[in-house]
Amino acid sequence: MKKISVLGSTGSIGTQTLDVVREHGDMQIVALSCGRNLTLIEKQAREFKPSFVSVGSKEDATQLRTMLADTDIEVGYGMDGLIRCATMDTADIVVTAIVGMLGIRPTIAAIKAKKDIALANKETLVTAGHIIMPLAKEYGVSILPVDSEHSAIFQSLQGNVNNPIRRILLTASGGPFRGKKLSELENIQVEDALKHPNWAMGRKITIDSSTMVNKGLEVIEAKWLFNVDLSQIQVVVHPQSVIHSAVEYNDGAVIAQLGTPDMRLPIQYALYYPDRPVLSGEKLDLFKIKNLTFEEPDLDTFKGLALAKKAANAGGNIPTAFNAANEKAVAMFLDRRIRYLEIIDIIEACMDNATFIKDPSVDEILETEQCAYDYISKRW
Repeated sequence: MKKISVLGSTGSIGTQTLDVVREHGDMQIVALSCGRNLTLIEKQAREFKPSFVSVGSKEDATQLRTMLADTDIEVGYGMDGLIRCATMDTADIVVTAIVGMLGIRPTIAAIKAKKDIALANKETLVTAGHIIMPLAKEYGVSILPVDSEHSAIFQSLQGNVNNPIRRILLTASGGPFRGKKLSELENIQVEDALKHPNWAMGRKITIDSSTMVNKGLEVIEAKWLFNVDLSQIQVVVHPQSVIHSAVEYNDGAVIAQLGTPDMRLPIQYALYYPDRPVLSGEKLDLFKIKNLTFEEPDLDTFKGLALAKKAANAGGNIPTAFNAANEKAVAMFLDRRIRYLEIIDIIEACMDNATFIKDPSVDEILETEQCAYDYISKRW
């Protein structure tokens, strides 16, 4: 029986991971972590009976211990708790579903503990791919992508290990504002940006999808995951979200992965790889879909994607400045402290303000993040 630790179990990916485990009943949860959703993690802990759970703060840990006092479940908190979740002796695979750069240290710890990684925390590779991928190779650890697009690429590569890739076709839905111009986005409200046409995701990633910053992060992540040049990654807007991404080989053949927009599928593929057990839910019906369409991304309106490519080409700690600025700006927008288009203004300003570091350590990555936060606080 495969044993799993889930970092970020109360978020969108975390809860759907537990849905997959619940459906099959042949995997064991050994550790769970969350930020502050004590009600849900208590419910999860009682159902799955992990030996350890972790929350964000000491105060919340004290409260959760009281809530779970009738069980044998141990409760931890903070970074130490996350790292313990990631390095449990009994765990075979760690699902990293934390949002943000909080996931870097636990992921590194899990790799050094020789745990396979089901990676849903894209910021880890965006900011520290130059550390993570060589480390995984050194320790013989598999990095199994959970993002639907990267899972699709991974699936499209099966059986073609020795065949060079000409390019990766990274698909994007275009989000709720596809086809709009900048002038039409000036008065966008939080509720507008949270109306994704196809996917049910967390609030932060839904905003990222609306700005196409999320696709920019995925470009950088794909570079590290699949060891390709940025010039080999082409973003294709595909509004139907049926083709989740594709790989073109040197002979011109294109292999794609198609499916319904259900995150449980890439989650299950990572957990059970290389097996494909039955998964409940709606199946793809091409007769019902009828048409699949494709467009070039509008980099003038969705400047976040263009800035991501600029950050990726710059390398070093600039992707960290890009990512940190976006995290802070999106949080400010969700709190209604800035206007929608200021998200991109803040990202660009932080990239321009960052002091370049060619090969940043983890500490320097986190310092770059803090510098971006400090800069934003002073200016906005």
